[in-house]
Amino acid sequence: MQHSSAVLFLAVTICSQAYAGNLKIASDLISRDPNTTVDVIVQFNAAPTGKHHQKIQAKGGTFKAGLDTVNGALYSVPAAAIGQLANDPDVAYISADRPVAASSYEYAPPAINGDIAWKYAWDGRGIGVAVVDSGIGNHLDLWSGMQSRVVYAQSFVPGDASTADKFGHGTHVAGLIGGNGFSSTGSFFTNTIKGVAPAVNFINLRVLDNNGQGTDSAVIAALQQAIALKSAYNIRVINLSLGRPVYESYQTDPLCQAVEKAWKAGIVVVVAAGNEGRNNTFGTNGYGLIASPGNDPSVITVGAMRTMGTAARTDDLITSYSSKGPAAIDHVVKPDLVAPGNLLGSLLANFGFSITTYPANVIPLSDYVNTTSTFPSPSYYKLSGTSMAAAVASGAAALLLEKDGSLSPDTVKARLMKTATKSFPAFSTATDPVTGQTFTSQYDLFTIGAGYLDVWAALSNTDVAQKAALSPTARYDATSGNVYLVFANTAVWGTNALWGSTAVWGTNALWGSNALWGSTAVWGTSTTQGFTAVWGTNALWGSNALWGSNISSEAINIAVYGDK
Repeated sequence: MQHSSAVLFLAVTICSQAYAGNLKIASDLISRDPNTTVDVIVQFNAAPTGKHHQKIQAKGGTFKAGLDTVNGALYSVPAAAIGQLANDPDVAYISADRPVAASSYEYAPPAINGDIAWKYAWDGRGIGVAVVDSGIGNHLDLWSGMQSRVVYAQSFVPGDASTADKFGHGTHVAGLIGGNGFSSTGSFFTNTIKGVAPAVNFINLRVLDNNGQGTDSAVIAALQQAIALKSAYNIRVINLSLGRPVYESYQTDPLCQAVEKAWKAGIVVVVAAGNEGRNNTFGTNGYGLIASPGNDPSVITVGAMRTMGTAARTDDLITSYSSKGPAAIDHVVKPDLVAPGNLLGSLLANFGFSITTYPANVIPLSDYVNTTSTFPSPSYYKLSGTSMAAAVASGAAALLLEKDGSLSPDTVKARLMKTATKSFPAFSTATDPVTGQTFTSQYDLFTIGAGYLDVWAALSNTDVAQKAALSPTARYDATSGNVYLVFANTAVWGTNALWGSTAVWGTNALWGSNALWGSTAVWGTSTTQGFTAVWGTNALWGSNALWGSNISSEAINIAVYGDK
């Protein structure tokens, strides 16, 4: 979300316009200067045809790209014409083509029991993972013998056909998913730096530019291509270590609609939760700031843990910056689970933005080579954020699919959530190494979801989800002052003991009489500012702008320095 965590958020100005209140127009399009043009994604009730494009052109618009995945297309249109376009009965929804961006040395696989999986030869072999990010560099750790494991590459960055990683984020993410440790293996090395699934193949779909910035339309086009290439490259997992603020319900957000199409096509979609856990702008202590498309109930949304520099899981704690639920507008319970994401060592893109801007994050040779030299590594780098955590979870999903290729995305999600570790302290603290500020985190449902990823436990599980593994929503009952879980009728949760809320979220996930919390809620009583901000009529989402441009600098600091 991020930075490098991956989601660098965009400031949005929302005002009023002649078509304010039109439910078919996204709120961030209101009050655009009528004398300007704007890039918009128009979703239709059915796949658009030439007739639909002609209607847009008649209003002064220009067709830019088809987005069949969401029954839509990208157009450049006069802002003054948006209201008229929304009145067309063929138009389902109009949204801006919004910007998206990328969401001490620690080693992730042992913390999730990935090293146990390797002992049984599970390494992701034959599974294709699409990395929708800033590109993937030509790193030796992504080769197998004389052949690159990046089997396909395409850029969706306007005006830049290069698929190289000029930002440094996508290569780091790819290494966490499936780096094979080639550059740190042998008698001269004291530590081998590997990803969770070190034999997977990569499909490099570049959507973020040299500064880690991109757009909804680029991500949607990349998702569309991943679906088209699924059979050719056995794409079973898509990693989205990126995101942006939530502007509307996931039911109309084109980015969410696109990830749902990929999920329904049989591809597991893993998304970073975001890095807004420290954001108290609205008095919520970071709650309610999950990023899109991580707010979609279908996908696996991942928050970040810190391994405390040890291989043991028992001392691991949540990061202070990991975004917390419930998701804006729809109150979807997120994240779904948490995984290592703090100061993780992975692959370095030598000419990327990260290395040139933050050289201190290069891992010294002495960390993994049998030497006392502190000369910076030419191969490895460390970053923090839920971007990194999502990559770790994507590697875990690849292992499950290698073991049993018949698993549906819903079964993969359900197994990862059910087998996640449920044992946590009541709270923990973390300190920002730059500002010295200390943050306190609570281990509730909206912070750690179903728990801490344990890939070996998931590999050992045989339960099958016969229904959709949709994340539940949270409902506030003003009469009792409690917040409850609400499960969709089409969801697997609660249909039997296998997938009941106690089995998946743990006995400590719920407080009171099946309530998330009562009068001693996360923010105190229902009269506190935080509680009102999330559940009240003046909620932090809706027609008002969500987050400002200050988010970008915070995300960069998190990516570089992490938690201490």
